Amino acid sequence: MSKEQQVDAPRAPGSPGGWDERSEELVADAALVREPTAWRSAGADVVAAAGSASGAVPAKPARRGAVDPVKALMHRHRELCERAVDPLEIAAGLEAHGVTDRTAARFRHRDVFALAEEMYARVPRDEEERDAPTGTSSRGAPEVPAGWALFALLPGVACALAAVGIELSEGHARYAVGIGGALAVAVALRLALRRGPLRCAHHVVPATRAWVCFLIAYALFGDGLMRAAVSGGPDGPWAPSTAAALGLSLAVAPAVWCVRLFAVGARRRLALSRGLAEFTSAVRPLLLGSVALYLCALGVLLVGAGAAYGVPASAGAGALGALLLLARLLSSYGFMRAPLLMLGAAGAVEAASLASVFAGRLPGCAWLAAPVEGVVRAWGPGAVPVVACGAAAGVLLLHSLRVLSRASAHGDGAP
Repeated sequence: MSKEQQVDAPRAPGSPGGWDERSEELVADAALVREPTAWRSAGADVVAAAGSASGAVPAKPARRGAVDPVKALMHRHRELCERAVDPLEIAAGLEAHGVTDRTAARFRHRDVFALAEEMYARVPRDEEERDAPTGTSSRGAPEVPAGWALFALLPGVACALAAVGIELSEGHARYAVGIGGALAVAVALRLALRRGPLRCAHHVVPATRAWVCFLIAYALFGDGLMRAAVSGGPDGPWAPSTAAALGLSLAVAPAVWCVRLFAVGARRRLALSRGLAEFTSAVRPLLLGSVALYLCALGVLLVGAGAAYGVPASAGAGALGALLLLARLLSSYGFMRAPLLMLGAAGAVEAASLASVFAGRLPGCAWLAAPVEGVVRAWGPGAVPVVACGAAAGVLLLHSLRVLSRASAHGDGAP
């Protein structure tokens, strides 16, 4: 057996550096795109790869023949290679399709990025592209509809006008102004989300919307209801938290702007990075910085809204704002499952907390309300949304650091 045959012969799946499923699939595909004169040797290679996958020892060592595995891989991802403007974009696409460094080693490359560099070099380019300096890219942040920055201000403006109208009205007119203001804020929020960087091109399931509406309703009415329930009520209607509503509505603008800042910075780093690991290490601080910047702006707005109404800043509204930002950020990049689970978990905790207080009034069930009543008496009713929304936001932040630091998340269609 020649030295080349020994190197190229497939190894058992359990051996170090052995074949994985993606390697077998790609080498099998190589037989379909090789030169016509190599069809006879293709059968031997495919049979050998199949025998290696099943654990059987091939009767005859496999030979490479005229197989060009990189050419086969380019044929499989032809559209990706043609539209890529730099090797990292190809690496991101391969990563999204499950090609790992182990698979790249079967193509005699140290990692996925090295494999992507060869694929990028093989694609014919125009003279202008060939003369472009290395490390530059024509790819920028995706276009967003004009005026998105102004649309982000609409929810805050609508809520501020509604708050002024409520203060100036009395009786039934106040309720009418409040309902009209809530509808205006909802319409403005929809416009801001659909025309800005937080727009979601994927289908949002009704359960996600339902949990978001419940969490917002709890931020407005939940603290008052919880305070009344713990003290033995409610004995009558309780006022909504106008300061929390105003602070959250005004925070839509910094949320949109911070997400835009993250999207532009991530794609710039995608164009300048020379490897997937380098991109990951560069984009994670950017994500943390964008979230921290939003939290600072949210905190200032909640403190200002609370001071305007003579009430303390709502910590629960702050935790909810962080949760809603991270949930919408992940949804805008196509990660829908984690936001739904965390929004549902936060809403379920808040609903269960209220239900336990009322259930504790049943004979022999006082123990059900004891934990929540203890927390409310010690830290106030805002502790419930802080715990529920804060924990869910922390989980989403960790998940975002993992999935949004992948180069494949920032390809075409990203915000």
